[in-house]
Amino acid sequence: MPDVDTDPRRTDRIRRFKRADYVTRGDPTSEYMNFFAMALSMLGLMLRMKWAAWASLFCVCIGYANARSSDDTKHGFSGFMLSSSAVVMSYMSNPEPMRSLW
Repeated sequence: MPDVDTDPRRTDRIRRFKRADYVTRGDPTSEYMNFFAMALSMLGLMLRMKWAAWASLFCVCIGYANARSSDDTKHGFSGFMLSSSAVVMSYMSNPEPMRSLW
């Protein structure tokens, strides 16, 4: 039977807990621009808003310019295709030039 008075823990092996420093990814501009591009291209496709389609194309270009080389290119390519199809579809339904908003 083990002796109750002895402590089985090894005091020389105890290390104090230190919280790990998380590495931040830095500037999240490309993620925000990809989100805005998707939302605006859906507005352009569903509601035939020409300004939203052009704004989504602009956001995709900004997101692509700010993306890192390690990022997945599928998001950028799908955003570009969706925003360009929103521009094309909005002009196919109404080929008149876009009117000024102000």
